[in-house]
Amino acid sequence: MPSILVFDIGNQHINIGVFDKDTLRASWRISTRVEGTPDEYTVLLNTLQRQSERLQQTTDAFEFEGGVIASSVPPMIPTFTELCRAQYGWTPLVVTAGVKTGIKIRTDNPREVGADRVANALAAKTLHGAPAIIIDFSPITIFDAVNSQGEYVGSAIAPGLNISADALFRSAAQLLRVELAPPESSSPIGKNTINAVRAGLIYGYVSMIEGMVARFKKELGQPARVIATGEQVSLVMSETRVVDEIDEHLTLRGLQLIYNLNKRERIS
Repeated sequence: MPSILVFDIGNQHINIGVFDKDTLRASWRISTRVEGTPDEYTVLLNTLQRQSERLQQTTDAFEFEGGVIASSVPPMIPTFTELCRAQYGWTPLVVTAGVKTGIKIRTDNPREVGADRVANALAAKTLHGAPAIIIDFSPITIFDAVNSQGEYVGSAIAPGLNISADALFRSAAQLLRVELAPPESSSPIGKNTINAVRAGLIYGYVSMIEGMVARFKKELGQPARVIATGEQVSLVMSETRVVDEIDEHLTLRGLQLIYNLNKRERIS
């Protein structure tokens, strides 16, 4: 069965998904290397595909009818466009201004809103309902708001947990770098330096999440579902109950929906 390839290209990682219709058949996360060539990424992608086929114990090789790219790293777009043309014989859809997304953007400058933000908003609205608050736990933490009409109305951007930890350890030379985990005692009052650092980082970050969610809900003016996504989502989800849904592949699902919207438009 023909599938589609979905690329979410970020500054640190590239998330790749394979969809059969609405089903996510496989997904991978690789490091972003701006200097990587199309041939290098092709070799890596082929290796990941073969590994997934072995794990799924199937003889059905992946066959791709098309693909879609969202990128916050502009130099990577030509690399993956060339990969798709050379390896598969088609040109991927690149989510930029002018591409049909199914989301109205109600911000001061809609062109500033990244493709991944739009994809998250579309997936949240379509799969989880509106109004919605999306928390993307990536290297930076981004809160996106979708109102009851399903429109993207804005965001808030904060340091991610690792960024906060790195800044703390750089600024305080005597503090030992510790693993990012809740304190052993589950108390916000640390009885030693390690637990004090963990309490400040983890519980301080969770308090920021909960405070921002409360402010977003007040601003939206009605109950909103809270959807968490991103590669660092597991670090804090055990410490808060403000999240209604965890969808680690929300961006990939949104890009798949955007691809389908534009495919139907081309056919019609």
